[in-house]
Amino acid sequence: MAESEPIMQYTAEDLMEMSWRGEDRTDWERVDALTEEEHEASIDFEEEGEIDWSTAQRGPIGPQQQFTLWLDDDVIAWFTAQGIGYRARMNAVLRSYVDSQRK
Repeated sequence: MAESEPIMQYTAEDLMEMSWRGEDRTDWERVDALTEEEHEASIDFEEEGEIDWSTAQRGPIGPQQQFTLWLDDDVIAWFTAQGIGYRARMNAVLRSYVDSQRK
C-alpha cells in the first residue's frame, strides 16, 4: 500500500459484502502465477514477523461429542464467513462463556 493511501477499517461483514460485489482489489491471477519461491520471497518477514509455532495447538483440547444445535441464521453466516475452523471458533466462544460463568 502506498503511504499516501488512507488506512481504512472494515468489519468482517463489510469485507464479505465487498467480496460478493467483486470489490476485491487482489490480483489473484498474478498471485496464482507465483512460484513457491517467489511467494516466500515476497513476504516481508521484518514487517510481518516470524510465526511462533511454539504456541500452536493441535486438535481439540479434550474429548468432544457431536451435538445438534439450533442457531440463528445470521450467527451461522457470520461464523462460516470466517472460513475454515469456524466450528472450532464457535466452540472457543462457548468455552470462553462457560469459563467466565464458572469464576
